[in-house]
Amino acid sequence: MANSIMDHIGRHIAVPDSPKRILSICPAITETLFSLGLDEMIVGRTKYCIFPKGKVENIPIVGGTKEVKIETIRNLQPDLILAEKEENTRDIVLALEEIAPVFVTEVQSTDDAYRLIKTLGALTNRKKQAHELLTSCQNVFPTPTEDQTLKAAYIIWRKPYMAVGGTTYINDVLRILGFENPFTNKKSRYPEVTNEELAEANLDILLLASEPFPFQEKHIAEFRKFLPKVKILLVDGEMFWYGAKMLEASEYLKDVKRRAISERD
Repeated sequence: MANSIMDHIGRHIAVPDSPKRILSICPAITETLFSLGLDEMIVGRTKYCIFPKGKVENIPIVGGTKEVKIETIRNLQPDLILAEKEENTRDIVLALEEIAPVFVTEVQSTDDAYRLIKTLGALTNRKKQAHELLTSCQNVFPTPTEDQTLKAAYIIWRKPYMAVGGTTYINDVLRILGFENPFTNKKSRYPEVTNEELAEANLDILLLASEPFPFQEKHIAEFRKFLPKVKILLVDGEMFWYGAKMLEASEYLKDVKRRAISERD
């Protein structure tokens, strides 16, 4: 038996009452499913679904987030597929709908991230576990601060440089930490930015993420050439994932704020 449920992008999906074979093509969703105790029901994941360590390795890989192996997924016989608007493409969703119901989530803020946890609990008959996870995350995750706002850019890519823009979960985390992102008005959610744009942004802090491009200590020097007075911090990009990761990331994110303030002073 199936229920008609509206997903996060306004599509009506016929979702089974009690899904038994769940496939996730979004890393944050996969990790959250494990946190809800659904280990035995997860039948497929992407190669980027790397958490939780020690458990996820047992789940078959069906490709990446932008390209999947349709026949592999078909052979896994999922009865529910979970996707995310930013992570996965429209073409993938349309193709997978020929195999099983595809519920598309959308996360652009911390509130959306909390909604995701609640939604996954409802879809998988894990409402109690989802409530417990949601409450734990809300209790420890940073809350908006009235502290001094620092101008900060979060860089995710090199050649060309790409920054986090507006309407993204990471941008909302920056806001909560008291950072002002100067690239929220760009048309793209992850705009390309030039050396000149970074220099003209009057940044206090530049955050270089460990993923998707793996920025390391050796890359700091190239930014210092045109941002000599800006504090540059390397940050663990995985700690800026949503869902179950928020519980683990809470103290790390607070420490990022402390590092930004102390190193600036």
